[in-house]
Amino acid sequence: MKKNITKRKSYLTWSWILFITFMVLAIYDIRFAAFGLACMISPIVFSSTGQGKVHCSHYCPRGSFLGKFLNKLSIGYNVPSFMKNKLFKHTILIFMLTSFSLSLYKRGLTLTNIGSTIFRLVFVTTIVGIFLGIIYKPRTWCTICPMGHASNLIDKKVKKTSINKNTKKSA
Repeated sequence: MKKNITKRKSYLTWSWILFITFMVLAIYDIRFAAFGLACMISPIVFSSTGQGKVHCSHYCPRGSFLGKFLNKLSIGYNVPSFMKNKLFKHTILIFMLTSFSLSLYKRGLTLTNIGSTIFRLVFVTTIVGIFLGIIYKPRTWCTICPMGHASNLIDKKVKKTSINKNTKKSA
């Protein structure tokens, strides 16, 4: 039995504008960087509601930015296999979550500190993403993105739970 899948519109053709706006506003006033939480939380929300990695494939402003601006600059080498490795992705995820948590713990939970922490992480990971995108494919960062990996892990758990519930109902 086929599921009725509705076609979802992709915003990747223009969502890079949101990324540029975010960066400019955050430089103007660091408190605007707290809006970056939306891009950190939305992949988790989509995947926990059974929609998979739809944020990555249809909405992600950074992925849109990297794809749009690195397309002509990219050398285009294939992504190394170690970057596709689960252990590597787990390590990146744990490192980023630890860095984020320790920074917030150390600095405190004010809007300015939250914004500063998010901006620093977004800035550094964007530089890494640009570097990777020039050497490899433009959206190589998306291969190791901690939020994409976390949403994939959540999506697998949601699907497994859903399958277990359906199996118990039919038994």
